Amino acid sequence: MKKIYCILLFVSIIQLGGAQIYEIGVFGGGSNFIGDVGSTKFIAPKKLAIGGIFRWNRSARHSYRVSVIYTTLLGNDRKSSDPKRQERGYFFKEEALEVSAGIEFTFLDFDLHRNSFNFSPYIYTGVSMLNHPNFYYNNNKLISEKTKSNAFGIPIALGMKVTLTEDLIFGIEVAARYTFSDELDGSLPDADELKELQFGNFNNNDWYVFSGITLTYTFGQNPCFCDY
Repeated sequence: MKKIYCILLFVSIIQLGGAQIYEIGVFGGGSNFIGDVGSTKFIAPKKLAIGGIFRWNRSARHSYRVSVIYTTLLGNDRKSSDPKRQERGYFFKEEALEVSAGIEFTFLDFDLHRNSFNFSPYIYTGVSMLNHPNFYYNNNKLISEKTKSNAFGIPIALGMKVTLTEDLIFGIEVAARYTFSDELDGSLPDADELKELQFGNFNNNDWYVFSGITLTYTFGQNPCFCDY
């Protein structure tokens, strides 16, 4: 495995040396949580989400993308439309850091060879990892487990981007994250002795959503768009 990893890393470095065009910039917006605590509205930003984004443009239709986003996830039963949740009154607020990597496809040619105006809707998907604290509820009190976990997931984003100048690109997107975890909201404690404190729908994992804008700066030589 170490040899394979080294070969892949070497090939990646060679490709990076081919002077494609890159983008680096910032993301700013809001986040909301969808799970067993709080509101289930799909797009309802509650807390600030900020981070950085990097793109490697491989063609006029696709690019590789990496992002790091920090946010505070919030769940409040009092803000739910479900009367049972309102009566229960659970609440949590947790700081979380996400790393995501994947591929972005544009619906129209977004050709950075041109100095003219570029515009296109796009979709993005890949893999994500959210680092978050663990906690549980006991007698309606939130209790920290004093540990953290990584929740892996699949980002599903729909956005729109446009060139502001030759070097600046502005985007707006809504990006849902389906996670393979059901413990972001404290409904599934880790410890075996806490199993009796589990609650909620065990068949549905947690989601969270980022809604916001991006502003990126392009650099590097004009891309030699390849067939892959």
